[in-house]
Amino acid sequence: MPSCDECGQWPQPSLAVDAVVIREDEVLLITRGREPWKGMLAFPGGFVDKGEDPEESVIRELKEECGIDGEVVKILCVRGKPTRDPRGHIVSLAYLVSADGEPTAGDDAASASWYKISEVEEMAGDHLSILNEVDQF
Repeated sequence: MPSCDECGQWPQPSLAVDAVVIREDEVLLITRGREPWKGMLAFPGGFVDKGEDPEESVIRELKEECGIDGEVVKILCVRGKPTRDPRGHIVSLAYLVSADGEPTAGDDAASASWYKISEVEEMAGDHLSILNEVDQF
């Protein structure tokens, strides 16, 4: 797709982040309180604000949705397939984040809790494929 003839800007996808928090054999997940995928399990995360570093964004989203502070360990993977989200082309950076504590749901999370990784069978969007990448590290 070419740049805009009037402003010269290139169309851009939105940028999102996901916090993949593992504690022994458990993963921290939220139940989505909004569409898309309302009621499904997902990683805590959300959109990167304009002018915000994605690493700061993932820690902010973790705090807003789960009430837990964390620290970025490393980037786990990037998902950017243009059709991966019904809201449009959204590129998501999944970060492995170190955190612990008992979550309290906030922001757009209906609930937040620790789940046994072996018992998680279905997740919102492509999040299950991201969780499966954790085994590779």
